[in-house]
Amino acid sequence: MVQIALTMLMLFFPFIEISDDFTVIHDGKTIASVHRSEFIADVIGKEMIDIDKYDQFLQQIDQQTYQAPVNAKLDKYGNIVSEQVGYKLNRQKFKHFFYRYYYGRGHSEIEVPQQPLPPRVDSELLAEIRMKRIGQYVTYFNSRNKQRSHNISLASEAINNQVVFPGEVFSFNKIVGKRTKERGYLPAPVIVRGELSEGIGGGICQVSSTLYNAVDYAGLEIVQRYSHSRRVPYVPRGRDATVSWYGPDFVFRNKLNQPILIQSKIYGGQMIVLIHSSEAIESSQRNIPSAPNKLPIEIKIE
Repeated sequence: MVQIALTMLMLFFPFIEISDDFTVIHDGKTIASVHRSEFIADVIGKEMIDIDKYDQFLQQIDQQTYQAPVNAKLDKYGNIVSEQVGYKLNRQKFKHFFYRYYYGRGHSEIEVPQQPLPPRVDSELLAEIRMKRIGQYVTYFNSRNKQRSHNISLASEAINNQVVFPGEVFSFNKIVGKRTKERGYLPAPVIVRGELSEGIGGGICQVSSTLYNAVDYAGLEIVQRYSHSRRVPYVPRGRDATVSWYGPDFVFRNKLNQPILIQSKIYGGQMIVLIHSSEAIESSQRNIPSAPNKLPIEIKIE
């Protein structure tokens, strides 16, 4: 009689296979599900974990769950936008969970173990290093040249709100990145008083030159700086800093006792770079000649 009852139950409630996988959950979603058999490496007859396969799996989880921290910054009105804490995979805890599953039996489901990544610049630090202006420079450009103006704005935005700590080196190429169509840069083929602008990203050298004069004014250490082969019109003779992704870079070091904050702004046809720091900064400013405010004649290249 009992046997008949069990048979009837199996007919109405078919057997459900129980998973034997290792399932990884992140933000309420399954991002990976693997089986221990995928990681077996036979070594002298003993079942061991294939380290290469495990490392690939670990890297996959890390990439899927990594959240970069976001520094505090100043918005266009000068208000402080708070920082955001980032997160990365806690590899030690993850390894503990995986090894326990691998050498155990049955199914295992875990929430990705993470550890916080504090931002380098928080609101408290930013409030402190915005207090004192130690450097500034203004150059002028033709705002009617839309493509060149667009490139100047993109590069200006890239260096804006950058904080350089004491002893650190700032590389213009590293911070701004490669000037490509994919990153939004436009071709700006014009000749400005004998200077042939860079193809994609034309106008970038005006940003690096403005920055150079601002940091030189602030008394920072110039590590690497090259002039154009011909005079450029937006800064006095010998006060330019040419840059190219596959060529020269503009690099400076913060040799001062406090972090410095770079503020870069565009107002119409003005490119403005300001250097700020805290009241405790020990700096010696340099005399820098002002930029000409007369716009040069531009010749378009068809």
